[in-house]
Amino acid sequence: MNDDLTAWIESALGHAPRDPALFLRALTHASQTSANYERLEFLGDKVLGVVTAAWLYRIHPDEPEGALSRRLNAVVSRETCAEVGRAIGVPQRLVLGKQARDDGVIHSDNVVGDAVEALIGALFLENGLDAARPFVERAFAPFLGESAPRHPKAALQEWAAANRCRPPVYALERRSGPDHAPRFLVSVALPGKAGAEANGEGASKREAESEAARTLLERLK
Repeated sequence: MNDDLTAWIESALGHAPRDPALFLRALTHASQTSANYERLEFLGDKVLGVVTAAWLYRIHPDEPEGALSRRLNAVVSRETCAEVGRAIGVPQRLVLGKQARDDGVIHSDNVVGDAVEALIGALFLENGLDAARPFVERAFAPFLGESAPRHPKAALQEWAAANRCRPPVYALERRSGPDHAPRFLVSVALPGKAGAEANGEGASKREAESEAARTLLERLK
């Protein structure tokens, strides 16, 4: 197990771990044990933010604070972290309790994204920013984009204003699943505009709202 995990860490994270158990904890969900990734995720979230902010500041020397903030928010979003996690094989490495696995937690953006942040926290603990920065800049590079991206909810709000529509209205349609793996169904509509409505589903209300906004934007465009 340790040899296999070590090989995966070296391949996926570009780091030879001194303490594989630290990285195993970064992949362990709260449904499995109290020695889980939550504290490492807290640390990794902050490290990801600092590394990404410095990176964007360096490569976009002429952009104002607002544009840099939009870039930062897109790069460090839960959805982006989850995409990074899937690209490097995090779901297959997650250590889950039986019920969480049966409930499909392996597919949750929240869980996969949290594990990625926990792995960044583990990298930082082992060798500071010298270990965390190379992984972040390599794994998150595809999400930088050519222009400052906007969150789907902000983009929908701007579309509504530009097209003289009333602001979007979000409504929670359904919450299902157990407490440790909830699913939310949210609707969004532009009042007074026929057919301008869509649904989104996610592991959190915020994630579901973002998905609903993204779906509606695609329909409107």
